[in-house]
Amino acid sequence: MSAHSRVVNKRRETITALPLYYSGQLLKKNTSEKDFKSYYGELRGATLFLYDDESKDTYIEKLDLEQLTSMVSNCPYHRQTPTIFTLSLRTEEVQLKMDNPYTGEEWRAYILTMVKKKIPGDLQLLPGPMILLLDALAREKARNSTESHPPLPPRPSFLPSTTSSPSSQPADDHPDYIPPDQPACFFDVTRQEAERMLEANPEYGGIILRPSSLNNIYAVTIRQLTPRGPVMKNYRVACTNSGYAIELLTPVTVSSIDEVLKFFIEKSQSRPYETSEPYDFLIEVPPAPKCISITSPKPKTVPKAEVAPMLRPQIQKERKLFLIKPEENEYVVPEDHSSDYQNLRLGENE
Repeated sequence: MSAHSRVVNKRRETITALPLYYSGQLLKKNTSEKDFKSYYGELRGATLFLYDDESKDTYIEKLDLEQLTSMVSNCPYHRQTPTIFTLSLRTEEVQLKMDNPYTGEEWRAYILTMVKKKIPGDLQLLPGPMILLLDALAREKARNSTESHPPLPPRPSFLPSTTSSPSSQPADDHPDYIPPDQPACFFDVTRQEAERMLEANPEYGGIILRPSSLNNIYAVTIRQLTPRGPVMKNYRVACTNSGYAIELLTPVTVSSIDEVLKFFIEKSQSRPYETSEPYDFLIEVPPAPKCISITSPKPKTVPKAEVAPMLRPQIQKERKLFLIKPEENEYVVPEDHSSDYQNLRLGENE
């Protein structure tokens, strides 16, 4: 292998973040198209990457074979004619064409083995290619057993739960929990749920980071405003040893998930989706129990003190004059027949 080929292969491995199992020339077209177009194909994991030619390090198209529902050949294996396979995926139907049935059988063997994670029983391969296929299957099983989805935050409370287990905790138990190093716009939701969240609450933002249907893959759902109106777009981000590869026509690799989010914010002119939970501002006093009376007691009535009325100044003056100048032969006799009265009478007789 030349130095340039090694550099190209290393670059492809970095961009795709998937191991290479099989490669070669093939032709491909959609069922709606008339003519086949030549590509150089690489089967990495369960994804078929297509390049303009063998010297290119950036793929121009890829097929997610995890969505494969059937793979049918249009001609028997024993005929010495080009082999055409019709691949029915969930979202589209494509045809692959190989120059001879031997190459076509090897492509069929690797595609079905990587998708089903087992070797089909009707293969017609020589011992050498069969050994290589068994080795590729072992590597793919080991890769899937060690990889897992990124840590997930709780699902939003307004979405249905994905499990009916009575022991599972509801999302409301930890509504503010976000796994370490994960943006606030990271939600454990499907594509349809993410699009519904963005459509229902555009004021919260327009970018949601979520898990993909494939292991070790993120997905980004964006609600982007265009002159035709808002449109929904979905992108995939692969976790690699060198960082995070954003799978575009020209793939972009960044060092962290925050850089992924920053990239989409700049390119889409949208902001991350962040919910705002309502909070209360008033504490209501609960009603008192019926057995407790809350009626205010009546104030006690305090009797008023009886005080002799004050004499007016004129009355007081007349009384003073009366005491100072009594009329002749008249004396003031107290009501009480005390000893003073007796003494007074004795003095009068003298």
